[in-house]
Amino acid sequence: MAVVERAWCVVVPHHPRGAQLARHRLSTELAGIVSPSLLADVIAVAAELVGNAVRHAAPLPGGVVRVAWRLWSGEVEVRVTDGGSQSSAPHIRDARVDDPDGRGLTIVAALANRWGVERDGLGQSVWARLSVPPLP
Repeated sequence: MAVVERAWCVVVPHHPRGAQLARHRLSTELAGIVSPSLLADVIAVAAELVGNAVRHAAPLPGGVVRVAWRLWSGEVEVRVTDGGSQSSAPHIRDARVDDPDGRGLTIVAALANRWGVERDGLGQSVWARLSVPPLP
């Protein structure tokens, strides 16, 4: 069983600016704790997940999205919780070269070891786990 070494949570507006706020907070909290390359990947994953929540899902009560992350032994997990969508669950789309969007979860899947979606009475959470490289 993995023990959570550190955990954080921030609530951001259900608005494109929410991704910027989440990126800034992640950068502040994880700088110096994880490698710069892992931090860049974690920030990219969080930005994609928040962007998808803003674009495709309803907000949580209060017009917000919750962004949580935790550093376990060997992994960083990013979890974005929103009010869910009435249409389909988040899934990887087959975007064509000339499509202006539709690559968010493809990017998440490429950067993360694994990702998934969980639903509960409040809404849905999309999470991704990235490996912390071993120390040299």
